[in-house]
Amino acid sequence: MSIDKILSLAQTAAELGMVNGLTVLSLFLSYSMLNVCDLSTDGCFTLGAAVGALVAIAGLPWLSLPAAMLAGMISGFVTATLQTRMGVQSLLAGIVVNTGLYSVNMALTGNRATLAMNKTPTVFTMAKDLLKNTPLAGQSTLLVMFVITLLVICFLCFFLKTKLGLAIRATGSNADMVRSSSINPTFTTTVGLCVSNALTGLSGCLMAQQQKNFEINMGSGMVTVALASLLIGGVFVAKYRPIPLRAVGAVLGAVVFRLVYALALRFNMPAFMLKAVSAVIVILAISGPYLRKQFPLMLRRFRAAREGGAPDA
Repeated sequence: MSIDKILSLAQTAAELGMVNGLTVLSLFLSYSMLNVCDLSTDGCFTLGAAVGALVAIAGLPWLSLPAAMLAGMISGFVTATLQTRMGVQSLLAGIVVNTGLYSVNMALTGNRATLAMNKTPTVFTMAKDLLKNTPLAGQSTLLVMFVITLLVICFLCFFLKTKLGLAIRATGSNADMVRSSSINPTFTTTVGLCVSNALTGLSGCLMAQQQKNFEINMGSGMVTVALASLLIGGVFVAKYRPIPLRAVGAVLGAVVFRLVYALALRFNMPAFMLKAVSAVIVILAISGPYLRKQFPLMLRRFRAAREGGAPDA
């Protein structure tokens, strides 16, 4: 493989990794900070893609970003309402909302499973036109995603240090303690899931515009990808490091995940095997820290067994 192909592969992985990195940051907020496993991510991602595509096709590409985030916030509000006000368990609430969003997405697109955006102006085409005849003309997509990802990380770092952000983190650590401190965990959970799903909607919107295509199943398995990326990022960055470093590690995990995906495609792996690749990556990401801790103990047992058997030999 030539240097040009390696650089092109790395750039593509970085672009897609940062797009998915916004969904990873969403799980970073809901799963790591709020301690809620939100399984509505797949449907919310597709919802953001549908809204973003429709608004961009209408000729308002910049408005598509806040519109997709607003749609994601509504999805998060519904999920939080089911959990906090209707007594539905968090896992089941996410599954129910994810199922219902399929019909919502189909209704938004007029019962069309795909939307072509080949001639539609997007934030990426606008950035490409803006950087035309400059040294960064060929890096417009990467630059746009870098700026958006950086802004989201800065927002999360600021938000999680505010009183409301600290209350959300405290709710994830101990909801009973928060309730005894006169903080309403229902409110903090609702706000946390609304912000989290807004980032997921933004990620879906950017994915549709980057690929110039919307497909009804484009969010399928996104929660698995995001969770695996979050866990991979945790391997690079320790759990108890500062929030900015952990957020950067989450995005880095998404880039690494996409790089592994790209390498699998380069080795002519069949498309139907990519789900298996995702499953293997998730298993390695989850079991990696445990196996790393167990490896010295297994090594000592092996040496002890070997030394104990030496006299008999």
